[in-house]
Amino acid sequence: HVFGRHTEDFLRGAWDEVLVPEDIAEPRAAFAEARRSRRPHHAEVRAHDAEGRVRWLNCECVARTDDLGNYLGYTCCATDVTDARTAADELEARVQSRTAELSTALDRLKVEVADRERAEAQLRQSQKMEAVGQLTGGLAHDFSNLLTGIAGSLELLKTRVSQGRFDTLDRYLDAARNASDRAAALTHRLLAYSRQQTLAPAATDANALARNMEELIRRTVGPAIQVKTKYAPDLWITLCDPHQLENALLNLCINARDAMPDGGRLLVETVNAELNGGIAADRDMAPGEYVELRVSDTGVGMTPETVARAFEPFYTTKPIGQGTGLGLSMIYGFARQSGGQVRIHSSVGVGTTMRIYLPRIAGTADVVSPDLDPPAAARAEAGETVLVIDDEVTIRMLVAEVLADLGYRVVEAEDGRKGLEILRSDIRVDLLVTDVGLPGGLNGRQVADAGRKLRPDLKVLYVTGYAEGAVMGDGRLETGMHVMVKPFGMDDLAHRIRTIIEEE
Repeated sequence: HVFGRHTEDFLRGAWDEVLVPEDIAEPRAAFAEARRSRRPHHAEVRAHDAEGRVRWLNCECVARTDDLGNYLGYTCCATDVTDARTAADELEARVQSRTAELSTALDRLKVEVADRERAEAQLRQSQKMEAVGQLTGGLAHDFSNLLTGIAGSLELLKTRVSQGRFDTLDRYLDAARNASDRAAALTHRLLAYSRQQTLAPAATDANALARNMEELIRRTVGPAIQVKTKYAPDLWITLCDPHQLENALLNLCINARDAMPDGGRLLVETVNAELNGGIAADRDMAPGEYVELRVSDTGVGMTPETVARAFEPFYTTKPIGQGTGLGLSMIYGFARQSGGQVRIHSSVGVGTTMRIYLPRIAGTADVVSPDLDPPAAARAEAGETVLVIDDEVTIRMLVAEVLADLGYRVVEAEDGRKGLEILRSDIRVDLLVTDVGLPGGLNGRQVADAGRKLRPDLKVLYVTGYAEGAVMGDGRLETGMHVMVKPFGMDDLAHRIRTIIEEE
């Protein structure tokens, strides 16, 4: 029985009396089709029970046959699934309600995240503009002083020449040269901070480098400070610019000296440091093996606020005139550009330890020749020609005159396209000297690459104020290519050109 009626009543057509009207047509047609083909039939419909309530029925019908396969009729089973359907409907309603709540919460979260990102972007922009203002203000102050020294010396030089007073000329020339050297050093420190300096990386033994500097360090810090060293016996080799590492070490020792005005102890150490994931992440470094150079002092120390700002350009705690505030920022830029890191550990009244981390490489250290005053530049052989490409008229003129005095034939071009036209001609060119950043749509690297296709043995000297990625590529220059960083002395340029031309 189903709701007080025999199942056969449904088979005879009692659907209209029991089922909800909207559920009659479709199951009736489907059951009729199933009976014609003798297929099983399934339907889920709403029906009125004996009390008139709407219930859900799950109906399953299968054809009956005798042993010979003759059709006898259908066997049907109707199950009341009202409670299950009600529970499912309630669950679906709750899911839809919760989904709507989560969607609303997600929309609110997106709005909050967007608002926070806008606020953070505004804060970063504000901090950036503050840093730019501090940088440009300090830079303008330092360069104003240096340019005043250069311009004033040249003005007095011109006046004394017009007066016929030649006995004091060297004084003004020395003053102008000293100011220009200081400006060059300031520029290199800025490039180091921005990580755009031209580095000459070499396999470096930090132990040997530090030992060679011990006497210089002792003379620099003075007798009131006791200098101690502690070098790792089997120190790894690192890849870095050894001259920049020397500058960094000397700078740290000078800072330590200034932090110990009444004397103290300075310790220079080297350590093999293997940093795992957690420690490396804490130091903002990639996990791996590093050579660590430490400089420790027993000086006044730094407050946490000073440590937090120590690497900012032009930030200094020294009195006016006793520091540019670029020393630590230069060291930071050098270390980061070399794939390493710098960290400060300091306590007020106890002292400070500076740690420079540089990545380990396999192999042995390269031999680095000491800086010596170059001998007089050799004169050119007959017909040797240098192509000079630079958009700065003054630089082009100075380079051309120095080379002409040494007997070179000089061909000049003011941009990359004109330089390439000369390389395409039949003019002899023993060396291409080119700036990296050039107007006219072709930079120095593009001119050199095109020139080498035309002249495979062409030797190239790049002169650049910063390390263009177009020059350095993956950090190594091709054979026959060299880099010289502006500003440079004319004698140094002449010697470099002679060396490049003569190399095999």
